Parts: sequence; structure tokens; C-alpha cells
Amino acid sequence: MTNLFIEQKSKQLVFYISRYFLGRLQHSELHLFVWDTLEEWAQLNQALQLPYTRQEQVFWHLIHQLEFWPDVTLRENKLLRRNIQDCVSYLKGCGIAPNNCIGIRP
Repeated sequence: MTNLFIEQKSKQLVFYISRYFLGRLQHSELHLFVWDTLEEWAQLNQALQLPYTRQEQVFWHLIHQLEFWPDVTLRENKLLRRNIQDCVSYLKGCGIAPNNCIGIRP
């Protein structure tokens, strides 16, 4: 169930981040998606001792980045944007997972 959740939410996360960086989604909408995702995660009755998949680590890393950095930093910091784009590419199946993207479950 955890893997299915991460797989489904990863697709949605890629969509939301892509729209945001294209200027077609407000930061507030991105924020709402993150909090809705966290709320859904909290409702899962899973034994969370399952080992992390690489996809899950990248997923939680992105969630953290989107909540940690303010809108202006997300939009203007080129290194941060590159890191986020690398993670998005991995979640889309088009790249390798960056070494520094190791998120943990909330």
C-alpha cells in the first residue's frame, strides 16, 4: 500500500511541479497539494517499518524542498531548481536519482 501511494502521488507531484515551474500554478496551490498529500499519508494504516524505495526517498525529498523554500527561492535559485528538475526527471523515469535526494517519511 505504501508503494502504491508513493507511485500515485509521485505522478501527481511531477504534474504539480511542472505546472508551477511553467508559471501555470500558484505557489499556494502547490502548498495545498503538499498538505493534502501529508493528510492522506497520515490516514494510511501501514506498518512503516517497510524499507524505503529510492522513489520514496526522492518523493519525500521533493515534498520537503517545496515546503521548506519560499516561492521566490524556488523560482529564482538555479541550483535548487536544477536539483528539483533532476528529481522530477527521476520520478518520470527519465533519469537517475540524484545522490543528495534522500527524504524521510513524515
